[in-house]
Amino acid sequence: MKVNIMIYRTYYLSPLGKMLLAADDIGLVGAWFEGQKYFGEFPGHRDFVFEEKENCILKDALRWLDIYFSGQKPDFLPKLHLIGTDFQREVWDILLEISYGQTVTYGEIARKIADKRGLKTMSAQAVGSAVGHNRVSVIVPCHRVIGSDGSLTGYAGGIERKIRLLDIEQPDFIRTIPEF
Repeated sequence: MKVNIMIYRTYYLSPLGKMLLAADDIGLVGAWFEGQKYFGEFPGHRDFVFEEKENCILKDALRWLDIYFSGQKPDFLPKLHLIGTDFQREVWDILLEISYGQTVTYGEIARKIADKRGLKTMSAQAVGSAVGHNRVSVIVPCHRVIGSDGSLTGYAGGIERKIRLLDIEQPDFIRTIPEF
């Protein structure tokens, strides 16, 4: 028997561009800047039914974004339904631990996972891939992850947005932009 999963969608006009937000009945499943890498992507082979409607989860996410983009630290987290592999969810859970206004490196996240798993090492590149596939931009703060040399590498929404997000949280953040 085929089961359709209802996905509710709405849009948010952020100072950094239009965002698509999506939620199911469990939690927020996506928050993408329009045109960003993996925009609107849903994993797996499920059958989704989309409805342009704000449910209570989307309303909380919109309120969170309003607070965030006003330059304040939100004091709550909307319900999340992070859909991905076990490794991706492990990385995304670590992203949620990064404090507002702070940054960590891909290598630091890799070391944390290696320690947790009792391994000598963990690939920072694998961490980078999981970070890059985060579907809940801004709220799951992948923009707070930087290169080991302090460079602002990789952000599915674009480096300029990453810079502006970090500026919202930490206006004096010293940034190193990689040379292309």
